[in-house]
Amino acid sequence: MPALLGVPFEGTACFRKGAERGPDSIREVSDCLETYSPSLDRDLSWRPFSDLGNLNLAGEDAEKVNTLVKEACRHLLSMELIPLLLGGEHSFTPGAVAAVLEGHPNLSVVQLDAHADLRNEWTNTKWSHACCMRRIREMIPPSRILQCGIRSGSSDEFDDLRKSGCLVPPEASSLGDALKKVERSPLYITLDLDLLDPADLPGTGTPEPGGISWKELEELLAVIPWHRVVACDVVELAPDLDPTGRSSILAAKIIREILLSLPSPPKL
Repeated sequence: MPALLGVPFEGTACFRKGAERGPDSIREVSDCLETYSPSLDRDLSWRPFSDLGNLNLAGEDAEKVNTLVKEACRHLLSMELIPLLLGGEHSFTPGAVAAVLEGHPNLSVVQLDAHADLRNEWTNTKWSHACCMRRIREMIPPSRILQCGIRSGSSDEFDDLRKSGCLVPPEASSLGDALKKVERSPLYITLDLDLLDPADLPGTGTPEPGGISWKELEELLAVIPWHRVVACDVVELAPDLDPTGRSSILAAKIIREILLSLPSPPKL
């Protein structure tokens, strides 16, 4: 069963702040969102899940937050729950991946993102949101990492992406083909909302022009074999940067689609 857990942390945000409000904003706008997904023909009233609130992260640095996230995910997994983490910035994902690896040593990671996040260090820390995939690469070989939709990074990062074979275009057919290469692996999905075009989702800390639309994201989500997903996160919503509120609504809709796609216990 999926279990929502907020990680309201933005301690390494290096451009625009506001991601710490992401988890609560998603919950607030969910009250006005339909529980039924026409594309999936499923309803949240038919699919049990838990919302465990937010981790208490007051005063913690990014490295400690990763430790706390690892401990929390380890606990959820021991209860046979599927962690669905709500960010917050992207810096905590390595902690979650580390917890999942303990029980799934052949884990593969699918990153849906505008940014490569492969820097070894950024703003004087190795635990920056700009370093999260580098930390994951230290745990998982590139052959089991798919980095889909990347359109921003340094020349070194793009050189790495091309040589490693991790780079996947943000097209359903391309992602589907890439997933065949890791078809025997359980999956961790990390979705940075700046994957979307800022015209559709402006409420994020590091917006990048040229992103995909909701419809294109829906097509990407449709090719993921969700029965193999053992944990996931959705990060980098900064709701106060979008006074229209549409960023939070779109983020909540994405969470709904993921909840309805993840494995759930059969009806009794």
